[in-house]
Parts: sequence; structure tokens; C-alpha cells
Amino acid sequence: MLPGAPLPEGWTGKLWAAAQGVEEAGRFSPEYLLLTDADIVHAPDVVARLVARAEEGAYDLVSWMVALRCVSLAERALIPAFVFFFLLLYPPAWIRNPRFRTAGAAGGCMLIRRRTLDRIGGLARIRGELIDDCALARAVKDAGWRVWLGLSAESRSIREYGSFGEIGRMISRTAFTQLRHSLVLLAATLAGLALTFFAPPVAAVRGSLTGLAAWALMAAMYAPALRLYGRSLLWAPLLPLVAMFYAGATIHSAWAWMRGAGGMWKGRSQTKLRPEADKT
Repeated sequence: MLPGAPLPEGWTGKLWAAAQGVEEAGRFSPEYLLLTDADIVHAPDVVARLVARAEEGAYDLVSWMVALRCVSLAERALIPAFVFFFLLLYPPAWIRNPRFRTAGAAGGCMLIRRRTLDRIGGLARIRGELIDDCALARAVKDAGWRVWLGLSAESRSIREYGSFGEIGRMISRTAFTQLRHSLVLLAATLAGLALTFFAPPVAAVRGSLTGLAAWALMAAMYAPALRLYGRSLLWAPLLPLVAMFYAGATIHSAWAWMRGAGGMWKGRSQTKLRPEADKT
């Protein structure tokens, strides 16, 4: 275990800790670096499999979205949808395709070539980013390197979300950052959620066959995420209610940023980090 140096201005705590680990690992001249969270339990062969994926596909950053804990009522109701919405925002096929600008990664498990990290300027390049995993993927892909994202059932998170409030705060921490702190994008996102997830069931209840068909299609698209987490497909028609929860957390995220309490993590607000990070 390394003793941590004081947190410099403009850095998030997580990235500063990771940067110190990367510096220490550099003494051993590794070809790859594994960036992972302390609450992730990995299968014994995880590094070998990630390296094999990187070598076979000539990828510079490979990442697995690990299996999230899905035990409490709140987790069973909301976690499959978290994965569902994440993959809608960051389709893996688009991420690995160099013709698309879409770049994403899952911070719980990322393997990156050390030379690639050095060439993009190290973790200092993203030192103030709240969504650091996707920011790292964006930096790698913008530099012309290749990125891959997949799902893993073998590596899993043991982080517990015992209540709906805990999951709401987890979403709120980064939702408005994802929208680049834009009220226009917030309004467009809420309108899109209403049109996509709320309008079909409302129309179906009013007797619209088109609304019923759209609701059924929505449920069918959600089914794979439910199966991934061993949930009953009876949860699928409830996706509009889950989307409503996520919409509320997104609104809360914007409100928190406006009052200077955005990106709250372990009692610290991250609202003022981006201006410092953007000076370089």
C-alpha cells in the first residue's frame, strides 16, 4: 500500500490516487496497466483475458462493465436499467468502430497500454473529470487509438446500494456532467425520455394500439438486461417507472450543480474542478 500525497488543486481524489499508483507501477516498466476499483472482485484470469482481448484486436484500452450487485429491492429495481441506459448511451459496437466518435469505458475494470497512457499525457489529461472512465476512453480514441468495451459476469462489484436514495445519489453525482452542464441538453433529454418511455404507456392506457406496441417493444429491448441479472421479465413493462426515477435523479443533479453542490462524493463537492482542469 502506498502512502497518499496531499490532493493537488484541480484533481479528483480517485484520479490522484490512480496517478500515484501509475507512477509507482512505472518503476517496473509494465506494458499494460490495470485500473480498477477497490470494491471489484475479479476472477483469477481477468488480466490474462483482458490482455488477450487487447492483443487480438490491437486495442489500446479494453474495459469490462463488471456485474453490479443486485440484491436489495432498490438494486433489483434499478441496477438492470443502469446497465441498459449505459449501453444505449455507449453502444459497444460504436465504441470499437474507429469511424464513430463514441467512446466509453467502465471505470471498475480498465486495461490500458502504458505507452498509450503516456502519449495522451497520462491521467493528468483528465485529472478533473468526474466521469473519468469515459473521459479516458475519449482521450484515447481522439488520439487515434482503439477502444473496446464489453460485459463481464466473472468480475463483479460488491458495492452495496441498500436504498433507492443511495442509487439516486449515485446517478445524480454525474448525470448533469454527462449533459455538459447544459440546461438545453437537460431539457432535450427530459423531452426524449418523456417521448420514448412515458408517452407509449400513457397512450396504451388510453386505448392506442400504437402506444401498446411501442410499450411492448420497449419491454422487449429491456429484457436482455433483466436476464443478465437474473430478474423476472415481469419487470420489463415497469421500465417507464424506472425511467421516471432516472429522470428525477437527473433533475436533482442539475439542481445540485446550480447551488454549488454538484458531483458530491464522500462529502466533497466537485463543482469547481472542471474550470481548473480546463486551464491546460
